[in-house]
Amino acid sequence: MVRLYDGGVYLVDGKELIPEQETEKLRARCGKDPDRAEARKGTIAYSILKAHNSAEDMEHLRLRFDAMASHDITFVGIIQTAKASGMERFPIPYVLTNCHNSLAAVGGTINEDDHMFGLSAAKKYGGIYVPPHMAVIHQYMREMHAGCGKMILGSDSHTRYGALGTMAIGEGGGELVKQLLRDTYDVAYPGVVAVYLDGKPQPFVGPQDIALAIIGAVFKNGYVKNKVMEFVGPGVASMSADYRNGIDVMTTETTCLSSVWRTDGETKAFLTAHGRVEDYRELNPAGVAYYDGCVYVDLSAVKPMIALPFHPSNTYEIDELNANLTDILALVEKEAEKVSGGRAPYTLLDKVRGGKLHVQQGIIAGCAGGNYTNVVEAARLLRGKSCGDGEFSLSVYPSSQPVFLNLTRQGYIADLMEAGAVIRTAFCGPCFGAGDTPCNNGLSVRHTTRNFPNREGSKPGNAQMSAVALMDARSIAATAANGGVLTSAAAFDGWGEVPEYTFDRTVYDRRVYFGYEKATGEDLVYGPNIKDWPEMSALTDNILLKVCSKIMDPVTTTDELIPSGETSSYRSNPLGLAEFTLCRRDPDYVGRSKEVDRLEKARVAGENVCELELELKEVYGVIRGIQGQQKTDAMETEIGSMIYAVKPGDGSAREQAASCQRVIGGLANITKEYATKRYRSNVMNWGMIPFQMREEPEFEVGDYIYVPGVRAALDGDLGDIPAYWIKDGKAKRLSLYVADMTEDERKIVKAGCLINYNRSRKGL
Repeated sequence: MVRLYDGGVYLVDGKELIPEQETEKLRARCGKDPDRAEARKGTIAYSILKAHNSAEDMEHLRLRFDAMASHDITFVGIIQTAKASGMERFPIPYVLTNCHNSLAAVGGTINEDDHMFGLSAAKKYGGIYVPPHMAVIHQYMREMHAGCGKMILGSDSHTRYGALGTMAIGEGGGELVKQLLRDTYDVAYPGVVAVYLDGKPQPFVGPQDIALAIIGAVFKNGYVKNKVMEFVGPGVASMSADYRNGIDVMTTETTCLSSVWRTDGETKAFLTAHGRVEDYRELNPAGVAYYDGCVYVDLSAVKPMIALPFHPSNTYEIDELNANLTDILALVEKEAEKVSGGRAPYTLLDKVRGGKLHVQQGIIAGCAGGNYTNVVEAARLLRGKSCGDGEFSLSVYPSSQPVFLNLTRQGYIADLMEAGAVIRTAFCGPCFGAGDTPCNNGLSVRHTTRNFPNREGSKPGNAQMSAVALMDARSIAATAANGGVLTSAAAFDGWGEVPEYTFDRTVYDRRVYFGYEKATGEDLVYGPNIKDWPEMSALTDNILLKVCSKIMDPVTTTDELIPSGETSSYRSNPLGLAEFTLCRRDPDYVGRSKEVDRLEKARVAGENVCELELELKEVYGVIRGIQGQQKTDAMETEIGSMIYAVKPGDGSAREQAASCQRVIGGLANITKEYATKRYRSNVMNWGMIPFQMREEPEFEVGDYIYVPGVRAALDGDLGDIPAYWIKDGKAKRLSLYVADMTEDERKIVKAGCLINYNRSRKGL
């Protein structure tokens, strides 16, 4: 089904894969020994990156994007940051969608206040404003902006338009601010991995099934981490563009940097249908292209899949699960015990009745599930059938109003409603925990993007816990037709007869504000919850870190660092949102960090911190006993909190996972490794140092770590940064290091944050 190559491969004429070790075969096929350096330039990714690179070489890229996109729990902070940094207008098309807090249901007026801020910003700076319920962010970008050879940057982790020939990247807000200031996205040239699609999917297999098969094969071993996934091979032609979009958006869950697909007549047809045929051009690898690895997918062998809680990589074939329910579900229950921390029981084995697994809810939604093709397939199966009147419920969210309109005109919405499904507007809530929360101890099967802990809205701290399994819309419809009994789409016939889609942009023309290059300069509209970023200090020569949380889990997601769901209403209020930092993983962290922040603010105000805190007086006594540190001045040493996590940052691009630490005193992370580039970038953009250490951490919460000469270290090679663990009147030498940083990243951290850095450059 899915096979990973060990080492690099050459792709010849877009069809034949030859491992680089098979030199004789390569020589015979190419007529000579291939030049690997030259063949690297033969990938689609190389040509797009080269076209967008403003640096003199291709090893250290400085990229400028064609367009950007943000939604309503990220654009306020981004615009506030850019405004504080001196931005006067949006220099490229910047789309502001309202698909996360669309319901305006939490926190009084603050959700709609953010929407009004977004509209006023689009008018003031020349942006594109998509009102609530019009479209989920990624569907709108597919319909209106993605095109062959383009690059798009978004402040959402699932910013992926590779199936339309666009290399798109999801990042934290700081990277979008840089583009708004006409700075660049700086990254080392990434590895490029071929995803070679062969054969044709079975009629009952959908894009989510193929995506989950790939994620299950590559996530845990990091095969494509921070690389570009380039989809090639004859199997690409077996899928419509809409179907490809459903696979492509899920590449985020592999931890790749971006994705891109070869383009063809299907791509052209999609862009033509959306009135943008001029955005089409054929993209194919060169006659000989070298890839740093290869994921071979036999599409015909993929079966309906399920990703059980609590990660998209926890994958099984549905038939395999149904044949081994007791053993597999028992493993998930054990994982649930870890997730809940004993605060809420969660069981699955009790949902097995008569040898079959009964689920409580089905959801088809968002940029992955709400596509036209997926909804049509579900509606066709459910025509004339019933979801039943028991505990199982089904909700369907078309991905945009144009998709909804076409489904309505063709009668598919009526088919779904008659079957008992509830139809909702375009909304991302089920993906991040702000819509259709299941019942306590319930299991929801969803064609959405993620099934991390708590994203469905459960609160183990309040003894409320539910969980999500990911499935394709086809198997969700099959389950609905079977009254909520987990059922593979293979159990039904009649798949694959999807009528042609007709795009009608009338609803956009009448409701979307198209303001690009039409900046009015009028005032921004602020609601009472919209707050400016607090002042942050520049980095001092020496720093003192207090360990305020230590997380030894193999991976720590951004959802654990700052939860999604109900906290999204506070994304416009930095200090208000920061109160939720680590609240579901380490509830005492905020109090610890704020206490450290109190001392740092006192130091900046000129108060003697050693007199304020006896513990600090003792710590500095130890520090001054270290060779060369006799003259260390507490008043000239920045104090900050620190989180240790083994591998933080898996999941969402949300910058708040870092900024929330910073605004309540965070000064550094220490890790074994960072799960994603984007989280590490967020740490640096918010003025925190992304330390790493190879040894196991002996320090505990409450201990101190002193790092002398840190500013000088940031100007050096970063490979060995001396530090000292202070505990019980003694100092123990530690060796920290920081992976490569660009010159600008070093300056940002020394300035204290991106805002400070930009202000200093512009003399503000």
